[in-house]
Amino acid sequence: MRRLGCFLGIKTHTALSLIVETGDFNRFAKGSTYASYLGLVPGEHSSSDDTNRLGITKAGNGHLRKLLVESAGGICKGQIGHKSKLLRQRQIGNPAEVIAYADKANTRMRSKYYRLIRHGKKRNIAVAAIARELACFVWGMMTDNICIYDNV
Repeated sequence: MRRLGCFLGIKTHTALSLIVETGDFNRFAKGSTYASYLGLVPGEHSSSDDTNRLGITKAGNGHLRKLLVESAGGICKGQIGHKSKLLRQRQIGNPAEVIAYADKANTRMRSKYYRLIRHGKKRNIAVAAIARELACFVWGMMTDNICIYDNV
């Protein structure tokens, strides 16, 4: 629970719910599979060469999806790279690589949100995209697939 608290927008209730309702994170091969389990991936209606992209599928665990979308809404407020006092307190006691992973993830998600808004995406669509990415980062944290990205 303390490891998940290193992310912006994830506090005790959200972290505990993610752990309890997901169970074993290792049953998912990769983060995108976990996001799919939560229904945070875009739907598609395809026929021959025609492809229609739809909104998120909303299949899977609705409670966790709602919590991640709410957390993503919290991520999307504030300056890129800024850490509040509460976030710093939640990060105390965690290994340095966990904090570094969460900081890179937080910076990447905020940057992506502002980039999407700047390119004309609606706020709700941008928040859903950040929720999907947050789900992937949560999977990485819980399965110890912590790799620090050079490009943020």
